[in-house]
Amino acid sequence: MLEAHEPKKGITLQYTTTVVGNPFAVLTAVVAPAILTNASSVLALGTSNRLARVVDRTRVVAAELAAIGPESPDYPLWLAQLEPLQVRVQLLVKALRLFYAGLGLFAASALVSVGGSIAIYYGQRFLFEGAAALAVATGASAVLGLASGCVLMVRETQLAVRYLAEEARTRARHHRLDQAPG
Repeated sequence: MLEAHEPKKGITLQYTTTVVGNPFAVLTAVVAPAILTNASSVLALGTSNRLARVVDRTRVVAAELAAIGPESPDYPLWLAQLEPLQVRVQLLVKALRLFYAGLGLFAASALVSVGGSIAIYYGQRFLFEGAAALAVATGASAVLGLASGCVLMVRETQLAVRYLAEEARTRARHHRLDQAPG
């Protein structure tokens, strides 16, 4: 309990820092994981969409390779796209796993926080302390997963941009060779 003194009037005010004394403490404990759960959901949705685009591109490349055959001069250009696409898929799947784990951990953190609030309401200090420790552990793990997933997404984006630029240069070079007078 913290005390604040009013020097002129001699009045002592007391501020409690317990859940019972602060009706917003429960709300705060539940809202933070809920907001982070929403952020994880948005990241998971965006990552799923990116994964779908990479899968679509892989199918286009595979179909083109099947259509032109290994004897075609374009075959190496198309074949070179498969490995980077596979690397991107692996990064996206790992990021997606981390975002889903974060979602679950944030939901668990919110639920444990509510349980801890109920425990303190009924005077179960030991249960409250255990719930608080578990809520912090699950919340911290979720944040770590979220941050790790974001790092993977940055790496995937860098790869996508790099390979897109390489493909553009290769196609431009190939196009100039096709247009050269023979």
